[in-house]
Amino acid sequence: MSSSNFSLASTVKLSSGKLMPQIQLGLYQMSGREARSSVRWALMSGYRGFDSAQMYRNEKEAGQGIRDFLHSPDNTERIKRKDIFYTTKLLSNSTSYEAVRRSIRQSIQACGLGYIDLFLLHSPFGGPAARLATWRAVEDAIEAGEIKSGGVSNFGVRHIEELMASEPRIAPAVNQIELHPFNTQLEIRAVCAKYGITIEAYSPLAQAQRMKHPVIQALSKKYSCTPAQLMIRWSLQYGFVPLPKSTKRERLLENADIGWFEISKADMAKLDELDEGLITDWDPTDAP
Repeated sequence: MSSSNFSLASTVKLSSGKLMPQIQLGLYQMSGREARSSVRWALMSGYRGFDSAQMYRNEKEAGQGIRDFLHSPDNTERIKRKDIFYTTKLLSNSTSYEAVRRSIRQSIQACGLGYIDLFLLHSPFGGPAARLATWRAVEDAIEAGEIKSGGVSNFGVRHIEELMASEPRIAPAVNQIELHPFNTQLEIRAVCAKYGITIEAYSPLAQAQRMKHPVIQALSKKYSCTPAQLMIRWSLQYGFVPLPKSTKRERLLENADIGWFEISKADMAKLDELDEGLITDWDPTDAP
């Protein structure tokens, strides 16, 4: 359990050797217009990591927001493309190698960023043959320089074990799953730790469904923070990479302002005890 003073400058090192920002902006359920403006505001606020997907239909606007900022007077630190960490995800696994390679190239073209920092299989849907064929295409895209690191999303224990048993040339660097105090995902966390796979936490705020829970309220008061800050800090102290989403500039700043307090071990345990297996959106982790 980490006790670092986290900030937007905090990074984690992936098994691929690449550094990834430990606090990123999730772009799920954002319109193209919202994604473009939120990305720009976030960059102005110090965010350097952004999580999109083919399913979100905002890859083009997310990339445009990044490019707009890089070439604007607001870029006072003169950051460059290499300073940005951009993630997107494959819509559907396929047994067609060429279909996956084509889809990856389409995502690169859509964002206009030249390459993708992290490309994920969005789900395990499609069955074993499709999952393994898709991963081979990702490996080749990495070797071709189209993407820098590869990973998976919503993979359960069996899916991770299946992929690792296939002896991949390149192991997945990330598994992105729903993860928060109300769904602690202990078994998936254990298998990811076994293989050195970094965990990204989507819906780290449980989509605001439990913000008024008595324990969340009491600990927020104790630490003089918001419920969102408390839940993000919980995620960070476990070494996860949370992806809080907001289209409001003040919330972008607030969600990242978590370096000034530390949750005690006893209170981390209290938060762990809130686990109820809450699923706020979908749960493909048991897909065949």
